[in-house]
Amino acid sequence: MTHGVFVTGTDTGIGKTYCACAIIHAVKARGRRVMPMKPIAAGAGDHGGRRANEDTIRLLEAAGLSIDRLEDVTPILLEEGIAPHIAAARERRAIDLGPVLASLRRLQAGDSFMVVEGVGGFCVPLGPRLDTVELARAIALPVVLVVGMRLGCLNHALLTAQAVRTAGLEVAGWIANTIDPDMPARAENVAALAERLDAPLLGRLPYAPGVPAGEVARHLDVAPLLA
Repeated sequence: MTHGVFVTGTDTGIGKTYCACAIIHAVKARGRRVMPMKPIAAGAGDHGGRRANEDTIRLLEAAGLSIDRLEDVTPILLEEGIAPHIAAARERRAIDLGPVLASLRRLQAGDSFMVVEGVGGFCVPLGPRLDTVELARAIALPVVLVVGMRLGCLNHALLTAQAVRTAGLEVAGWIANTIDPDMPARAENVAALAERLDAPLLGRLPYAPGVPAGEVARHLDVAPLLA
C-alpha cells in the first residue's frame, strides 16, 4: 500500500487545506518527498493562464512543485465554489472516480508520501449515487481528521470519526485547528476528544490568520503517520 494520508474535516471552512499544507511541510522536514492531491475541487480561478483551484495551488506550493502537475493533482475541477454535486449538475457533467484513480496511479509512481485532501466534509454528495465516502474508500489511505475547534466540534468530530471507521478506514490521527480564538473551554474540548477519538492527536494549531502553513508545521508531530 502506498504510504500517505487522506485529509478530511469535520465541516467545510475549518482549515483543511491549511492543515494539509502543514502536514506536507512537517513530512518534508523529516526528509521525505511529498506528493499532494486534491482529486475534486469546486471553485476555479486563473493561475498563470490556466484554470485552477486555489487549494490545489497552495498544496503544490507547500510541496515545492510547479503547476505542471495541475491536471493530475486535481483531475476533476468544477468552476463554481459550491457543493460539488450541484456545481457538476450546473456544468451538465457527472463526477466519476475513474479519472481520479487514473491520476492517483500516476502520482503514486514514485516513492513520495501522498497527502490527499478531500472536498468539504467526509460525507459530501458527489452525485446521485456517489459521495466523498466512496472517494475516500477508493483512495484507501489512512485518514487524518481536521477538527475545527469551535462550539459544536465534539459532536461533529465524533460523528465524522464514526463515519470513517464505518467505511472501513483507519483514523490515523487528528488535528485540533483553532478557528474560533474565543471558543470557551477549548482545552477541555481538546481533552474530551483526546479521550474519545482513539487516535493520536497530531497537534494543536493556534489561531494564526495570515501565518504561512510552513510556520505552524512545528506544532505537528507527524511521526505516527510515518511509522
